[in-house]
Amino acid sequence: MSKPTVEQEARGQGAGSKGELPSIPLQPNEEARGQGAGCKGELPSTPLQPNEVGQEENPPSPCSPASYPPAPLPLLETQKKTRSLPPGLIVRLGKFVWSTMWHLMMGKLAPRNQSGEYVRPNSQFRQAISTEAGNPYQPELGRYRLYVGLGCPWAHRTLVVRALKGLSDVIEVAIASPSSNEGIWVLDRSEEGCRTLPELYQLAKPGYNGRSTVPVLWDKQTQTIVNNESAEIIVILNSAFNEFALNPTLDLYPADLKETIDRWNDKIYHAVNNGVYRCGFAQTQAAYDTACNELFATLDEIDATLGTSRYLCGDLVTLADVRLFTTLFRFDIVYYGLFKCNRRRIQDYANLGPYLRDLYQLPGVAATCDLEAVKRDYYGNLFPLNPGGIIPNGPDVTSLLEPHDRETLGKKPALQK
Repeated sequence: MSKPTVEQEARGQGAGSKGELPSIPLQPNEEARGQGAGCKGELPSTPLQPNEVGQEENPPSPCSPASYPPAPLPLLETQKKTRSLPPGLIVRLGKFVWSTMWHLMMGKLAPRNQSGEYVRPNSQFRQAISTEAGNPYQPELGRYRLYVGLGCPWAHRTLVVRALKGLSDVIEVAIASPSSNEGIWVLDRSEEGCRTLPELYQLAKPGYNGRSTVPVLWDKQTQTIVNNESAEIIVILNSAFNEFALNPTLDLYPADLKETIDRWNDKIYHAVNNGVYRCGFAQTQAAYDTACNELFATLDEIDATLGTSRYLCGDLVTLADVRLFTTLFRFDIVYYGLFKCNRRRIQDYANLGPYLRDLYQLPGVAATCDLEAVKRDYYGNLFPLNPGGIIPNGPDVTSLLEPHDRETLGKKPALQK
């Protein structure tokens, strides 16, 4: 049965009522007349005034129908008003409570500096896999495992390089998903006797008290984490497993372009890869404005560069393109709305839009892109940014399969070997 309205309650028409009298607080003059709810034939307890004494020999029972005339409309309106707090007070109280809780939650989710700017903590495991003598982590077939989250852009870049290099049969993948209730990454299936990523980190380093994040490059032989910094993992995947790779001659980090790649990487990391997070996780207006301006200034610069160059460093795909791609793929889906990066969509840029389609259509790349996981992980798990947890239906990303016509800008195949 539906909840009665305030007016129905005032008229005794509420759910479950059986003609009972309303429990409206009575005015002093009504109490004096014996019109109090719940009386049992008693005379009113309010003493009569001297001029009223003896005026009625047989006063009517306070419970008789005649004692309860219909409440006048002005009284009902008065009662409805007195049943709720002033709107202004409710709004101020709600804003205070939510703002306080929001800052507490954001402090755990996204560490900030004194200016309210998001500061990303450094990764803690930074070893490499190589054939150097004495290195405990030698390249071997089937020895290593990647732990990734399909919605995470940092983990996504490792999947892209793994696909481009043809390492699917060399390095296995385990999926972790963020838990909105636990606030941690939970493995889709138990690995190494662990259910969650923090348990895996503890297995690698007992007593570890840092953040437990993806991606993780795991050594099954020594039961430890080799590296959890995505920028370094993709360098390892590019070169350490060439003897097992299907595309061993593909070099995404060639020596003659390293300086240019590194320069783009530094710029893009600060303003774009991490820049969207600096917008979404900003805790002051000034911090947001700074991050947003830097983000779109850099996107404008990239768009201008792509007007005459197929990729960031020329005719060939490099790690700089891979690192930019995973942010661009999520931009219109998540960052534009949820992270307030809404000055312009990627698809609205003359060159960035086709460039995104070009990268998406490279062999194996589309298979690493999980739109539903991206929406679920961001909208469904970032409670401080989306407390209702509602996940949007769109957008339709089939447009990424439309022709990009960027081949005319390059003189070599995108993945020249």
